[in-house]
Amino acid sequence: MNIMLVTVTERTKEIGTRMAVGASRREILAQFLMEAVLISTGGGLLGIIVGVSGPLIAQWLVPEFGVTISPISVVVAFFVSFAVGLVFGMLPANRASQLNPIEALRYE
Repeated sequence: MNIMLVTVTERTKEIGTRMAVGASRREILAQFLMEAVLISTGGGLLGIIVGVSGPLIAQWLVPEFGVTISPISVVVAFFVSFAVGLVFGMLPANRASQLNPIEALRYE
């Protein structure tokens, strides 16, 4: 959420420009919410890859090392990262959509 709040602050002028040329508050909200979900889901996928590859490499190096990876845990991890992005992206996305276009264009 902190990363997205900083992103909204740094891109205030861009948000104002988009709103001035006709972007609706809903479009701004969707843009920042989608960005938050993509960042969170990307991090979740990277974590899943690292988390699954470690035991698989250990099993490859030491064949007696039995590892079972539950597909359910992988799916749950993916949906948790998606939900985190969605929930914690709402505040920054809402702030971005509530900006006054004139004040946002003046922002330096």
